[in-house]
Amino acid sequence: MTLTIATTSVPGDLESKLSAIASAGFTGIELFEPDFTGFAGSAEDARQLAESLGLKITLLQPFHDFEGLSGVLRTHTFDRLESKFDVMNALGADLLLVGSSTHPDASGDHLQIKADLAELASRAAKRSLRIAYLALPWARHVQTEMAALELVRAVDSPNFGLALNSFFSLADGSKPARLRDIPGNKVFHVQLSDAPKLDYDIRHLKRHFGMLPGQGGLNLAGFARIIAKSGYTGAWSVARIGDTAGQGASSAVATDGYRALVNLLDEVSRSDPSLTFDVPHLPKRIHATGFEFLEFACDEKSGAILTNMLSTLCFRMERRHVSKSVELWRQGAVNIVVNTEKEGFAHSAFLSHGPSVCDMGLRVKDAETTVERASALGAPVFSQPVGTGELDIPAIRGVGGNVIHFIDEKSDLHRVWDIEFDPVAKTEATPPAGLRRIDHIAQTMKYEEMQSWMLYFISTFDMKKSSIVDVADPSGVVHSQVIESPEGEVRFNLNGAESRRTFAGSFLADRFGAGVQHIALLSDDIFETSAHLDTAGFQRLEISPNYYDDLKATFSLDEAVVDQMKACNILYTLRDGAEYFQIYSVPIFDGFFFEIVQRKGGYQGYGARNAPVRLAAQMKHLRPTGMPRQ
Repeated sequence: MTLTIATTSVPGDLESKLSAIASAGFTGIELFEPDFTGFAGSAEDARQLAESLGLKITLLQPFHDFEGLSGVLRTHTFDRLESKFDVMNALGADLLLVGSSTHPDASGDHLQIKADLAELASRAAKRSLRIAYLALPWARHVQTEMAALELVRAVDSPNFGLALNSFFSLADGSKPARLRDIPGNKVFHVQLSDAPKLDYDIRHLKRHFGMLPGQGGLNLAGFARIIAKSGYTGAWSVARIGDTAGQGASSAVATDGYRALVNLLDEVSRSDPSLTFDVPHLPKRIHATGFEFLEFACDEKSGAILTNMLSTLCFRMERRHVSKSVELWRQGAVNIVVNTEKEGFAHSAFLSHGPSVCDMGLRVKDAETTVERASALGAPVFSQPVGTGELDIPAIRGVGGNVIHFIDEKSDLHRVWDIEFDPVAKTEATPPAGLRRIDHIAQTMKYEEMQSWMLYFISTFDMKKSSIVDVADPSGVVHSQVIESPEGEVRFNLNGAESRRTFAGSFLADRFGAGVQHIALLSDDIFETSAHLDTAGFQRLEISPNYYDDLKATFSLDEAVVDQMKACNILYTLRDGAEYFQIYSVPIFDGFFFEIVQRKGGYQGYGARNAPVRLAAQMKHLRPTGMPRQ
């Protein structure tokens, strides 16, 4: 079995595409003919290039508008076919993808179509080649895989079989079970492509919504399981993906494709142990049970700004690293690390991103196993020199270069604060504000990177994704998607910014790559927490009075309660009897901020209806265009 990807899914010229595909872990490619025709070398050169990288050209695609033509058009089509066969022999490819005809002059006569395809199979056999026939939903006559299968059976040739594309088979709402009667020996090639769950006519969208497996909402695991159980033994291929899904560097897109494909096949084999695929051994997806820490990279000036805000949030500086300029600030189960070292990874992150979250620690059952799964799916392992008395904590680089460390209780890792840090003398007791733990973390990135981040998290960890929500910013739209563990111990909001003028876009403007833009802290009583914050001098975001007038009318709240929320700049929403309260800090570091939330009655959302109000208030704090940083 071969793991392949269509070269058209990966950006760049053919050399860079193949290099990225091989480095990601694939062993084969679907060669998109325009990639070859744009290649400066011969077909033999392309073949040698692929083989030198350990890749096999498993299929050449596409060949369109073949069957149902007559006269000069038919003669020309067969001439094109013979020319294509010559190229295939030189490339060392033995399988050609033929899409059902979209030609306006193609006849719908079943006997003529069958005769043309039979002649196609006969000519392929003479060249020791095979044809994978793909039904295109927008074709003139053969629009479904069942119609294509009928023709494959009618031709009845070992050189003529079926190609299946999951997007074409499932995007109209069809269930994978309807494919159960397709015999595996009649399937020559399988393409895997995802799509959002939308009510649309696939014939009008064609391939523009193709996504990597796991990025959309189609039941690709069911599709792959049905095909595998039928006896299919050919390649599993990542099909051409749409314009927004495949943006980015060639290496990143290829890595995402490999991660998506291996994760999908691993999921299928776990659901049915009788099915095995030639993929790396993976531990099962990791259950993260919480955030152990968040680490900020700062210099002395920005570190002072951050620690001042932490003080007004009633955090205490409890420990200091035994040998480095690193402090631990703590409240409840929230550990904030402030790193002002002038060398090492954190300092490099500061130089690239400015003051920002450079590292996070997740609590897991087994740290080594977590790294094993993540690295098998393409995540680079992270390491740096370990000083005397320090722990070597397993870690990987996340998307965008951020680092994630893993803390378990199997070893001394969970004692890192006792081993690497010394307690500091308490000169003044700081009463806590009732902040218990991290509720969620919001990471901001360019919109085209958003699906890559999502795929990284759901393939490595036992997490589920929500639908993408468009949030109205005064200067544009921000796309937001939530990823969370089953019990909600770990929650991420991924925010994709398309415009630099949005609040999220301005956060990215002066940074190299994505980053954590805000941290939400959970309180059990937001009004009591608010009182403590007032005493500590916390600077909160001021909300328009008009918001509270609307709040009374929308939720029929008691006027005294609304007045209290207005006085505290607390935002509120109600859904199905469950309530959500929010307080925001003023932004620092060109857009970073803290949020305090309270959930009542099992509320599981994130206050999306309040986002435009919050964003409008935050935009007032943006650095004016053209003004340099202080």
